[in-house]
Amino acid sequence: MVVMQSPDLAGTAGPMTRAFALAHLSDPHLPPLPAPRLGELMGKRALGYLNWTRNRHKYHRREVLDALVADLKAQAPDHTVVTGDLVNLALEAEFAPAAGWLDGIGRPEIVTAIPGNHDAYVRGTSHRFAEVFSDHLRGDGAARPAFPSLRRRGPLALISLSSALPTPLLFATGTLGEAQLNALKGLLQRLALEPLFRVLLIHHPLRSDARFKRLTDAAGLLAVLKENGVQMILHGHDHVHSTIWIDGPDGRIPAIGVPSASALAHGRRPAAAYNLFSITREDESFRCEQVVRGMNEKLQVVELNRVRLA
Repeated sequence: MVVMQSPDLAGTAGPMTRAFALAHLSDPHLPPLPAPRLGELMGKRALGYLNWTRNRHKYHRREVLDALVADLKAQAPDHTVVTGDLVNLALEAEFAPAAGWLDGIGRPEIVTAIPGNHDAYVRGTSHRFAEVFSDHLRGDGAARPAFPSLRRRGPLALISLSSALPTPLLFATGTLGEAQLNALKGLLQRLALEPLFRVLLIHHPLRSDARFKRLTDAAGLLAVLKENGVQMILHGHDHVHSTIWIDGPDGRIPAIGVPSASALAHGRRPAAAYNLFSITREDESFRCEQVVRGMNEKLQVVELNRVRLA
């Protein structure tokens, strides 16, 4: 059994005997899609809307998302992270419902969100995610969202990156950019002096076989992490269960993805799921256990897997 800490605990880490519970879900693609105005269906949005009406609405279901979130809240995690793609076409009418949904998970002090490529789907509204979800994005003490951002929660340092930017038709790539990578390097160097469990949040996975969906400067991020490590990386984007291990300065680092939080199983994509991590300080190191909870064939949320990561 996990013994929870107060969700308001946000100081630096010290010796710990209790577990901190961190929940991770991603890619809710909040359904249903509001009716777009005719003027909004231009270029990339036109194809995206056609894809939604012919295909994606069949397996991104609000009742699935609501059931998954209800189960997550029943676990009473200390903190929840959402790694992007809250909306679909970044229509102006999508942002208010998505903000209400995120507030329903928890107040900004106990919920962190980062943008995905669908949240920056087109240039005209690519700024709206940071405006609408500012309180869930901003680092501790920051006046406005900026990346990388840092939030300290219990023994954790939650480090958020943004790989979201508008892309051409048929592309869903992400990019961090040199400035964000350099700032991340400096931040990790400073955090290395503190006894924290560092969790990196990013929407795009660090490795991808799909050229049109990849993180374009993944090599740069991998180089930073090899020199200045973290304890865990959480991402979304691919809508599948995944764990890869990358090189860090003191050993391998797990990079963990999760299916879409609103999805029915379809093709190679599994049904909706979320990760729940139990993190405990043990002397000079940390213990981390991952529990995967998700939809079964009866559309009930159950435990799917349990593994010790550290």
